[in-house]
Amino acid sequence: MGIGNNLLNARKKKGLSQEEVAAKLGVSRQTISKWELDETIPDIYQSKKLAMIYNLSLDELIIFDIELKTIEEVIMNSNEKKDSKIDWNKAWGKKYPILLSDQENVEIDYYASEIKKLLIKIQRDYNYSSLDSMLVLKDILAKVWHESK
Repeated sequence: MGIGNNLLNARKKKGLSQEEVAAKLGVSRQTISKWELDETIPDIYQSKKLAMIYNLSLDELIIFDIELKTIEEVIMNSNEKKDSKIDWNKAWGKKYPILLSDQENVEIDYYASEIKKLLIKIQRDYNYSSLDSMLVLKDILAKVWHESK
Protein backbone atom coordinates (compact mmCIF):
# COMPACT_ATOMS: atom_id res chain seq x y z
CA MET A 1 0.00 0.00 0.00
CA GLY A 2 1.55 3.32 -1.09
CA ILE A 3 1.46 6.71 0.50
CA GLY A 4 -1.33 7.71 -1.91
CA ASN A 5 -3.75 5.30 -0.27
CA ASN A 6 -2.66 6.61 3.14
CA LEU A 7 -3.40 10.17 2.01
CA LEU A 8 -6.79 9.14 0.65
CA ASN A 9 -7.79 7.30 3.83
CA ALA A 10 -6.56 10.09 6.09
CA ARG A 11 -8.50 12.69 4.07
CA LYS A 12 -11.67 10.61 4.14
CA LYS A 13 -11.28 9.93 7.86
CA LYS A 14 -11.11 13.69 8.39
CA GLY A 15 -14.23 14.14 6.22
CA LEU A 16 -12.60 16.50 3.72
CA SER A 17 -12.97 16.68 -0.04
CA GLN A 18 -10.02 16.92 -2.40
CA GLU A 19 -11.11 20.49 -3.16
CA GLU A 20 -11.03 21.45 0.54
CA VAL A 21 -7.56 20.01 1.06
CA ALA A 22 -6.31 21.63 -2.16
CA ALA A 23 -7.60 25.02 -0.99
CA LYS A 24 -5.85 24.66 2.37
CA LEU A 25 -2.56 23.86 0.62
CA GLY A 26 -2.89 26.28 -2.27
CA VAL A 27 -2.68 23.54 -4.89
CA SER A 28 -5.16 22.18 -7.43
CA ARG A 29 -7.62 19.36 -6.77
CA GLN A 30 -5.83 17.45 -9.52
CA THR A 31 -2.62 17.62 -7.50
CA ILE A 32 -4.37 16.02 -4.52
CA SER A 33 -5.80 13.37 -6.86
CA LYS A 34 -2.35 12.60 -8.29
CA TRP A 35 -0.92 12.21 -4.79
CA GLU A 36 -3.75 9.89 -3.78
CA LEU A 37 -3.30 7.81 -6.94
CA ASP A 38 0.47 7.52 -6.37
CA GLU A 39 1.15 9.28 -9.66
CA THR A 40 3.25 11.86 -7.81
CA ILE A 41 4.10 12.48 -4.17
CA PRO A 42 3.96 15.66 -2.12
CA ASP A 43 7.23 17.28 -1.12
CA ILE A 44 8.25 17.29 2.53
CA TYR A 45 6.72 20.72 3.22
CA GLN A 46 3.39 19.75 1.68
CA SER A 47 3.51 16.44 3.54
CA LYS A 48 3.99 18.26 6.84
CA LYS A 49 1.02 20.52 6.04
CA LEU A 50 -1.09 17.47 5.14
CA ALA A 51 -0.18 15.84 8.44
CA MET A 52 -1.28 18.98 10.27
CA ILE A 53 -4.57 19.14 8.33
CA TYR A 54 -5.29 15.49 9.16
CA ASN A 55 -4.14 15.85 12.81
CA LEU A 56 -1.43 13.24 12.33
CA SER A 57 2.30 13.19 12.80
CA LEU A 58 4.32 12.92 9.60
CA ASP A 59 5.21 9.33 10.57
CA GLU A 60 1.53 8.50 11.13
CA LEU A 61 0.64 9.97 7.75
CA ILE A 62 3.28 7.90 5.97
CA ILE A 63 2.16 4.65 7.61
CA PHE A 64 -1.52 5.57 8.03
CA ASP A 65 -3.64 2.50 8.73
CA ILE A 66 -7.33 3.37 8.87
CA GLU A 67 -8.24 0.22 10.81
CA LEU A 68 -5.54 0.82 13.40
CA LYS A 69 -6.55 4.48 13.71
CA THR A 70 -10.18 3.44 14.21
CA ILE A 71 -9.20 1.00 16.97
CA GLU A 72 -7.09 3.66 18.68
CA GLU A 73 -10.03 6.09 18.57
CA VAL A 74 -12.39 3.50 20.04
CA ILE A 75 -9.93 2.90 22.89
CA MET A 76 -9.54 6.63 23.53
CA ASN A 77 -13.33 7.14 23.54
CA SER A 78 -14.13 4.17 25.75
CA ASN A 79 -15.26 4.53 29.34
CA GLU A 80 -16.64 2.31 32.06
CA LYS A 81 -20.26 3.23 31.34
CA LYS A 82 -19.94 2.20 27.67
CA ASP A 83 -17.82 -0.85 28.50
CA SER A 84 -20.41 -2.14 30.97
CA LYS A 85 -22.96 -2.38 28.14
CA ILE A 86 -20.78 -4.73 26.08
CA ASP A 87 -20.74 -8.49 26.53
CA TRP A 88 -17.00 -8.83 25.84
CA ASN A 89 -17.05 -12.65 25.83
CA LYS A 90 -19.78 -12.67 23.20
CA ALA A 91 -18.04 -9.98 21.13
CA TRP A 92 -14.60 -11.66 21.23
CA GLY A 93 -16.25 -15.08 21.00
CA LYS A 94 -17.09 -14.35 17.38
CA LYS A 95 -13.38 -14.39 16.65
CA TYR A 96 -12.30 -16.83 19.38
CA PRO A 97 -15.05 -19.44 19.96
CA ILE A 98 -13.28 -20.84 23.04
CA LEU A 99 -14.54 -17.79 24.92
CA LEU A 100 -18.12 -18.96 24.44
CA SER A 101 -17.51 -22.30 26.16
CA ASP A 102 -14.53 -21.86 28.50
CA GLN A 103 -16.64 -21.16 31.58
CA GLU A 104 -18.26 -24.58 31.24
CA ASN A 105 -14.92 -26.38 30.98
CA VAL A 106 -12.44 -24.39 33.08
CA GLU A 107 -12.47 -23.80 36.84
CA ILE A 108 -12.81 -20.04 36.45
CA ASP A 109 -13.20 -19.35 40.18
CA TYR A 110 -9.97 -21.17 41.04
CA TYR A 111 -7.90 -19.35 38.43
CA ALA A 112 -9.56 -16.04 39.28
CA SER A 113 -8.49 -16.40 42.92
CA GLU A 114 -4.91 -17.19 41.81
CA ILE A 115 -4.85 -14.13 39.56
CA LYS A 116 -6.30 -11.99 42.35
CA LYS A 117 -3.34 -13.01 44.51
CA LEU A 118 -0.97 -11.81 41.77
CA LEU A 119 -2.87 -8.52 41.46
CA ILE A 120 -2.69 -7.92 45.21
CA LYS A 121 1.03 -8.71 45.20
CA ILE A 122 1.66 -6.24 42.35
CA GLN A 123 -0.39 -3.59 44.16
CA ARG A 124 1.50 -4.13 47.40
CA ASP A 125 5.00 -4.47 45.88
CA TYR A 126 4.74 -1.39 43.65
CA ASN A 127 2.07 0.66 45.43
CA TYR A 128 -0.13 0.54 42.31
CA SER A 129 -3.86 1.06 42.10
CA SER A 130 -6.01 -1.95 41.27
CA LEU A 131 -6.43 -0.69 37.69
CA ASP A 132 -2.68 -0.12 37.25
CA SER A 133 -2.02 -3.60 38.65
CA MET A 134 -4.48 -5.10 36.19
CA LEU A 135 -2.76 -3.30 33.29
CA VAL A 136 0.64 -4.54 34.45
CA LEU A 137 -0.73 -8.08 34.64
CA LYS A 138 -2.03 -7.66 31.09
CA ASP A 139 1.53 -6.80 30.00
CA ILE A 140 2.87 -9.85 31.85
CA LEU A 141 0.33 -12.11 30.13
CA ALA A 142 1.21 -10.57 26.75
CA LYS A 143 4.91 -11.25 27.39
CA VAL A 144 4.21 -14.88 28.30
CA TRP A 145 2.02 -15.24 25.20
CA HIS A 146 4.65 -13.81 22.84
CA GLU A 147 7.40 -15.95 24.36
CA SER A 148 5.31 -19.10 23.95
CA LYS A 149 4.92 -18.67 20.18
